[in-house]
Amino acid sequence: MQLELRHLEAVCRIAEAGSLGRAAVRLGVSQPALSAQLRRIERAAGGELFFRGRHGVDPTPLGEFVLSKARRVLGEMDALAAGARAAEPHPTLRLGCILLVLVDGLLGRLDREMEGQEIAVSIEHSVTTLSRLLGAGQYDAIVYGECNDHEVPLPEGTAARTLIPKEPFCVRMSAAHPLASRERIDLAELAGETWMTLVEDDDGGPEALVAACQKAGFTPALRYRIADRKMHYDLIAAGRAISVSQPTAPPAEGTVLRPLAGDPITGRIRLAWNRAAVSERRAVLLYRAAGLAYLANVPNNAFHQAWWESRPELHPVLDPVTPD
Repeated sequence: MQLELRHLEAVCRIAEAGSLGRAAVRLGVSQPALSAQLRRIERAAGGELFFRGRHGVDPTPLGEFVLSKARRVLGEMDALAAGARAAEPHPTLRLGCILLVLVDGLLGRLDREMEGQEIAVSIEHSVTTLSRLLGAGQYDAIVYGECNDHEVPLPEGTAARTLIPKEPFCVRMSAAHPLASRERIDLAELAGETWMTLVEDDDGGPEALVAACQKAGFTPALRYRIADRKMHYDLIAAGRAISVSQPTAPPAEGTVLRPLAGDPITGRIRLAWNRAAVSERRAVLLYRAAGLAYLANVPNNAFHQAWWESRPELHPVLDPVTPD
């Protein structure tokens, strides 16, 4: 694993808070998730970064070195973003997203809804990074997801609006899987399977998956973490793993999507924006574009379309747009 900005952010927050518990609250993740992330960071850094004690954590000599570099890098990145924004004569609307299904059609929707506005869309694999870069001015708006009861902390000066308040995650498995012919699967029936680890590890998803599986009587064996969709799908088609998925995900050769009984894992999709950079009208246009991009994917799976159509209270309200 290579160290990323979000890892440097986590190290800095742990040092500032003095404990993993307090740092987890500030970062908007669970303490177990932050502990697991810190172990991965320490493996990448080559040693322990903090002494663990009864009363909290203190940096090791290696930790002090990494912290000094991390603070410098994060400060330079924030200054770079602010300076670039100030120097840009005709600012591009910069939108950051995690890898949601709706992203595939979002740019086309934005081109139609916001004609004449130059737009740049970037993909991140961390909600924490999206939020931090929104606060630093590197993004003007972000589209992100949250799982179950998890709430992503947002920086000051931002506004947010929920796009999709609830969608039930399903499971993707090989078309040759013994359960592939079932219309609906009980999570307990998937005990003993090898699971793909969710790419985003700070949106509440990993904790939601583990908690749901434990409630079903088992602990999931999380083995693979692959961001590339084709590799992800090929591994599942080969029968080597299964994964949780958004219910709007498209078909993939050799795999099937099946709903989970009782909807044990749910997600929601939100839009947040910097009030100083995005006008109220532009925010409405962004919301409309994202809502239309999501709705275009609802028919991808008949089971989700039926679920969705029976719950009109969850549908996004696409406000009319007034002329400039």
